[in-house]
Amino acid sequence: MVTPHQSRAVTALKIHCPVDEATFHLLSAGDIATIDPDCALARIIDIVRSDNPLGDFGLYKAVFELSAGREVFTPAADANPALGTAGEPIASPTAILTVYIPDDVPQAAVSTALDAILAAHPWEVPVIEVRKTELLLRR
Repeated sequence: MVTPHQSRAVTALKIHCPVDEATFHLLSAGDIATIDPDCALARIIDIVRSDNPLGDFGLYKAVFELSAGREVFTPAADANPALGTAGEPIASPTAILTVYIPDDVPQAAVSTALDAILAAHPWEVPVIEVRKTELLLRR
């Protein structure tokens, strides 16, 4: 007989944050300790690491995954892009930060952290994915 796995309900938060080429290369090498503390990515990481339920795995706190990517877009004529020119495609070096939020935590603390992330994000239209999922647990 197969016993079902135990899991816990979480919300996955996937944040696409633009970075400069130097930060992109540091990120690709796994060197986040030397990222400029004044860049948007560092501010968002500080928010995740602050006293809130983001990345709470019980025995481990402020757990997040960080990867490098390219965000490709074309600003519309009426956009005010932080990077690029209206009407011209661009590929922005991007950090992709994924963090899981337990569903059984006070939502006020989650909301405060999400508001801080939105305020720290430099894009006119931030790319932040929010989805419900489950994480497997050891028994």
